[in-house]
Amino acid sequence: MAYRFQPSNRYGGPVAPAVPANSLLAQVLGITALGLCITALAAWLFQGVPPGLGLVAMLGGFILLLAINAVRQNETLSLLLFYAFTFLQGIGIAPVIHQYVYAFGPDVVVNAALTTGLGMFALAAIVYATGLDLRRFQGIFMIALLGLIVVGIVWIFVRFIHPEVYAWLTLAIFSGLVLIDFARLRAGGDGLSAVQMATSIYLDAINIFLALLQIFGGRRSSD
Repeated sequence: MAYRFQPSNRYGGPVAPAVPANSLLAQVLGITALGLCITALAAWLFQGVPPGLGLVAMLGGFILLLAINAVRQNETLSLLLFYAFTFLQGIGIAPVIHQYVYAFGPDVVVNAALTTGLGMFALAAIVYATGLDLRRFQGIFMIALLGLIVVGIVWIFVRFIHPEVYAWLTLAIFSGLVLIDFARLRAGGDGLSAVQMATSIYLDAINIFLALLQIFGGRRSSD
């Protein structure tokens, strides 16, 4: 599931009112944290769902992503849609998590989640401590992400790349996007709302988590 939220104001749409950077950081982290908790709860509640239902939930989540962007000026509605999206994401990844728990035990999921959290904290700390700003490379990372998505689609039909290699590529690209997102957040959001920023960072976290799950699971299977 390598996809990315594209806020509309990058293409000339309305921008959100200016919010102090520290206040925006607190809002975004709070929204993102609650969204991740909702995803974890949904994944636990629906851990026995068939993969087909998980795919339907993913498609529903993609529609909600578009809706979040469409109603970005309505903070309350966009926030509700975001939380609905995170719930569907939990249902969508539930079959994947269940598969790893069944094959390798729950500790592989816990390790992936903890590594995701610590890794994103470290990347955010680097941005805020050093002022690192990779926003000028955003276009390059988006092209890389598009290529990653194309490779993932082709891989469904032609297994031409090892899953662990794909996972490492996913990890590298989304780690770069985390640095970009926190640079934008440090700069005041680049005109994006708290919900838009939270959605981007949330998707960074989910994709990094799934990549680490693949990497850790691959190591277990090779032992």
